[in-house]
Amino acid sequence: MQDLAAQTVNFIDLNILSISFLFVVGFIGGLVSGFIGSGGAFVLTPGMMSLGVPGTVAVASNMCHKFPKAMVGAYKRWKYGQVDIKLGLVMAVSAGAGVWVGINIQEWVLAKWGQAGSNLYVSVSFVVILVIVGGYVFYDAWKTSRSGGVEKVCALAKWLQTINLPPMMHFKTANVRISMWFTIPIGFATGMLAATIAVGGFIGVPGMIYVIGASGLVASASELVIAFVMGFGGTVKWAMHGMVDIRLTLIILGGSLLGVQLGAIGTTYVKEHMIKIVMGTIMLIVAVSRALAVPTYLKDLDLLTISDSTTKVLMTASFISMCIALSVGAVIILGSMWKAKRAETAKKAGLALERSYG
Repeated sequence: MQDLAAQTVNFIDLNILSISFLFVVGFIGGLVSGFIGSGGAFVLTPGMMSLGVPGTVAVASNMCHKFPKAMVGAYKRWKYGQVDIKLGLVMAVSAGAGVWVGINIQEWVLAKWGQAGSNLYVSVSFVVILVIVGGYVFYDAWKTSRSGGVEKVCALAKWLQTINLPPMMHFKTANVRISMWFTIPIGFATGMLAATIAVGGFIGVPGMIYVIGASGLVASASELVIAFVMGFGGTVKWAMHGMVDIRLTLIILGGSLLGVQLGAIGTTYVKEHMIKIVMGTIMLIVAVSRALAVPTYLKDLDLLTISDSTTKVLMTASFISMCIALSVGAVIILGSMWKAKRAETAKKAGLALERSYG
């Protein structure tokens, strides 16, 4: 009975404001997911935690909503010819092993340091990985935009593709031939991070771009296949530990199913480097949001002494930063879509006018 009472503390009370916030978070997370291919967890997990949801519950509930959303997004982008199913499935195999390892790491942290330790682990992991990966992706997108928006295969991917290490695999849609052994570490890291902090896409997508050599468009689409497989397997394991809050799952899923389809449509209107710009921008702002929450978790572990008023200010600032990240992501994606759609409409109108005079 005591264990059940302790476990119910994991599940926060919901009101109209928190439900509305979660729905909007889900919508923008879905929008981001459909657009850049990541599961959107670097928006969704911190978004839930900013409402007071424990780290493990946020991770588990996000994984639960991930696989149906990823399935919808993958199907939508497969119809546009952007998904390399073979690449996604090959990566998903090693990602499955990564999920198993990642969940065991989270369980160990939770058992040793409790929920405060888990929250700290999730937040610090977010900050470190988001700053490193987000910073590089943003720099690469800026560099691509300055060269006219034409994507080039990076030197590392070109070199790895020349190494003949059987079994060699050819991925038709990605137009890549590479050793299977180079896909394994990318898939494993994707799965491990997805299970520990519910974020795998911002490792999987850049990994497919910079290590395997797929284009941003194909990598972002194929990652949805991996997200589906990982999300299903991770949900089963987390649910067995009672960490999935089905209320949170259904609310964010309702919003994200709308957003993921709109985001997928957006990829057909914009240049590929815009996917990287959106990914990098949101990552860096979310990193700030999680960094502001770290002192609070250090205080909970008696590793830092700060006043309650300071804690409240930091958590409020963290929440506001998260809202800014959501808003910036939505504005960039929807703005890019509107601009590209307007240009396409003007082009069609011009062609129609030429025909009428021709």
